[in-house]
Amino acid sequence: MTAGEFDGLVAAVTGGASGIGAAVAQRLNGLGATVAVLDRDDTAEPGITAIRCDVGDDTSVRAAIKQVVRRWGGLDIVVNNAGVGAQGTVTDNDDSEWLRVYDVNVLGIVRVSRAALPHLRQSKHPAIVNISSIAGTAGLPRRALYSATKGAVLALTRAMAADHVREGIRVNCVSPGTVDTPWIQRLIESAADPESELSALAARQPLGRLVTAAEVAAAVAYLAGPSAASTTGSIVEVDGGISGLRMPTKLAGAS
Repeated sequence: MTAGEFDGLVAAVTGGASGIGAAVAQRLNGLGATVAVLDRDDTAEPGITAIRCDVGDDTSVRAAIKQVVRRWGGLDIVVNNAGVGAQGTVTDNDDSEWLRVYDVNVLGIVRVSRAALPHLRQSKHPAIVNISSIAGTAGLPRRALYSATKGAVLALTRAMAADHVREGIRVNCVSPGTVDTPWIQRLIESAADPESELSALAARQPLGRLVTAAEVAAAVAYLAGPSAASTTGSIVEVDGGISGLRMPTKLAGAS
């Protein structure tokens, strides 16, 4: 990325009031983009506009995208970050919970992208970046529902990239490992032994620590920017090495 690369570009970031979304919004804003945060919590950092939006409601989504375009005259970048977590095996959540999580994590991306596409087609540098998770490719215990939705996000990303590549609209995805966000902190705090839970989460990533939201935001910014003009249908893993590295439990030669 180069200085001023995002000047004149308008970005919408869903779920941008906290966590990864907030970090993405701040990163894009710092690089010169005009940024709107689309979230049910209509708060944002200085210099970033908050627009109330529920990605589970098509009317709300269309109204929010319309507000962005009306205010700034167009839309160039969409970051589909909004999502909800879920725990348990396939037997632990009923149909209503499966439908609720899919409605936000997968159909939320569909609704936002569908509303944004007519405007992205008018942009000189259109880009969509979806947020998936290592849970979409690695078998993690007690994450059946969440993993299923994030695997769907990966497949959806590649399908969208194929559908819109001839229109010049790039669609990519960032797949984070365990990120230090408010949701993860709540999971840790609810554990019987929070300190051991944090240690276990950190240890399963080869780098030995949680990923930061800022690190994920840096990858999103790269994929969203004009300098990534030849990158589409790609999955960038920001996961401390968990997806590709198989680390020994002991040093080579140790007894």
